Amino acid sequence: MKTGMNLLLWADHVSEAHDALLAQIKEIGFDSVEVPIFKIDDLAPYKRLGGQLQKLGLSATAVTVMGPDTNPVSPDAKSRQAAIDYLDRVLECGQQFGCEILCGPLHSSLGVFTGTGPTETEFKHGVETLQKVAEKAAARNIRLAVEYLNRFENYFLTTATQAARFVQAVNHPFCKMMYDSFHAHIEEKDQGQAIASCASETIHVHISENDRGTPGTGQVQWQSFYRGLKDTGYQGYVTIEAFGTALPALAAATKVWRPLFPDDMGLCREGLAFIK
Repeated sequence: MKTGMNLLLWADHVSEAHDALLAQIKEIGFDSVEVPIFKIDDLAPYKRLGGQLQKLGLSATAVTVMGPDTNPVSPDAKSRQAAIDYLDRVLECGQQFGCEILCGPLHSSLGVFTGTGPTETEFKHGVETLQKVAEKAAARNIRLAVEYLNRFENYFLTTATQAARFVQAVNHPFCKMMYDSFHAHIEEKDQGQAIASCASETIHVHISENDRGTPGTGQVQWQSFYRGLKDTGYQGYVTIEAFGTALPALAAATKVWRPLFPDDMGLCREGLAFIK
């Protein structure tokens, strides 16, 4: 397995101001960083980032989310097309820095609820939308890793089996799924069983504690989690995703209202040691 650190702990847009941070992450011993792609108007910062990562010997994955106007499962065809266009541009940004995998809840809009559960029509719309996006991802040689979320953040995909069914219906080699221990802690009965249920479709994994703090210090079923990865032969990235209070807007979005760990670099060191 290869280890990664999600940069959302510090930034929603990576710039030259984060060069020292990247060097620290490399020095601690991570293999990769996960780059947030939310700003898509300018490719130059991402191209520059690619040069920095190459110098440091860090590989990269990326993460993004879908907004209310870029909803892959919307009944509005314009919104679904906007989702395709948005993700194509995100993929173009990722291409600038050698992104290998684009992960996140690519299936539907984050935090948007209809008041009911997912419908088969929405499922059909989502499949058709992601099939088109997967073609664009293949052209850029970046794999999609669709992330299911807990029921409080979305309603469309909330379990490992639902996510696996979805990507199987998309049926494209560049559209698979990811597994996140935080969401699974809320929605699944057993981490190992959940991992086994989607193993054939999983290409990316997030290590995240139940409080979004330092991995290994909370209530996630870590023995079951790691046994699940070992038993299924998973060999991809295991990337720490933690959230803090550095970015007020992101802290509000992730509902982080108090310090969850003493310091950022301590979280990185302890989290990586826990993975090892």
